Amino acid sequence: MSTAPSKSKPAPAVPRPLLGTIDVIALVVGIVIGAGIFSAPALVAANAATPTHMMLAWLLGGLISLAGAMCYAELATTYPHSGGDYHYLRLAFGRKLAFLFAWARLTVIPTGSIALLGYVFGDYATQIWNLGPASPAIYAAIMVISLTLLNIVGLQTGKWTQNLLTLLEVGGVLLIIGAGLLLAPTAPQALSLPTATVSNWGLVLIFVMLTYGGWNEAAYVSAEVVGPQRNLPRALLWSLGIVTLLYVLVNLAYLKVLGLNGMGASPAIASDMMRIALGNTGATLIALLIAISAITSANATILTGARTTYAFGRDTPMFSLLARWHSGSNTPVHALWVQAAISLCLILMGALTRSGFATMVEYTAPVFWLFFTLSGIALFILRRRSPDLPRPFQVPLYPWTPLIFVATSGYLLYASLRHTGVGALVGLAVLAIGAVLLSFPQSTSTPSASDLPTKEFNHESP
Repeated sequence: MSTAPSKSKPAPAVPRPLLGTIDVIALVVGIVIGAGIFSAPALVAANAATPTHMMLAWLLGGLISLAGAMCYAELATTYPHSGGDYHYLRLAFGRKLAFLFAWARLTVIPTGSIALLGYVFGDYATQIWNLGPASPAIYAAIMVISLTLLNIVGLQTGKWTQNLLTLLEVGGVLLIIGAGLLLAPTAPQALSLPTATVSNWGLVLIFVMLTYGGWNEAAYVSAEVVGPQRNLPRALLWSLGIVTLLYVLVNLAYLKVLGLNGMGASPAIASDMMRIALGNTGATLIALLIAISAITSANATILTGARTTYAFGRDTPMFSLLARWHSGSNTPVHALWVQAAISLCLILMGALTRSGFATMVEYTAPVFWLFFTLSGIALFILRRRSPDLPRPFQVPLYPWTPLIFVATSGYLLYASLRHTGVGALVGLAVLAIGAVLLSFPQSTSTPSASDLPTKEFNHESP
């Protein structure tokens, strides 16, 4: 008696390597050069005793970021995976801590950042065309929905949008540098009149590192990078080199036009400088530039944030709906929609508090720095646990480089708890809800995404 041959179930779609070095550089630069560089320099100047201290702080921020990037380059090339930090934390600390991190990524970190950037976009778009009392929130919601749709269309659409936006963003920063250094007059007090008698290095570094934040998002596309062992470290190095150079030059432009005292006293440092350099036209241009920068960072965060949510869904039966990868568009469609829905809820929360930007900063900072510190510690644990595992890229000057990264992240965790308010408590409360969800039984009938063999991470056929 013959039987019909059984049909094997097709393998689920998984991420494919489609991103080159330039794409990753555009992603990282686009995330890092957000709205921070147009506001944080005033806060740095207000807490720096001399122009030299201020400029040293921006150089130091680049070096600290580079130390962290080298740690992530080793982790991402040794364990390439769309889950990024989630995967490293699972390997180092186990499922429970990884669950908490993925919950934080779903509900606090990228979603809070997307809502924050939505408000930056909304605030400056409102200066160009006001939609009424709720104008910033309306613009923020439109931005989130539009960029989510662009990324759902496909990775190729998302990456080309990101490349174009990053080009416009960097071009705008170069415009500020050129206007300040070449066109505007030099302020008489540019090299004198300190705003602080002693530099408050703690606050200075908090604001500087906030402005450098975002380069770690490259880890979430490591499984989609062509030749990640070579291209990912190269992209991180180039990205942070470009960002550091631009940050130093733009602060020199601010310093030349406004002076240290003028920088520290300015409520809108970029607008004030451009108004001196190019008049009211310059102020309008800077509003448009900041809106573009917010869109650029938000698009990159939407693209990378959904990758962790996808990996979380693969590992957690309770959230398995999130683990649907659309092979045609090469995107985690369900994860993108859930991420957008949570971001819209946070935008609504910001509208109700009437201080959307500040609320989102407080909401995300402590949770972000907590897991950043743990990711650095994971490098030490995984090195000790698997000393013979091939590492295509090894962090230079080990263990000092990762020690600097962990110590800095730990300090910023402490500082974020000390200097934030109610929003931080809400973020920590949401994280606690994730801890409660851990008490629910989890099925172990299927292998987790993080336990699959390394060759799947590289997308080779089994």
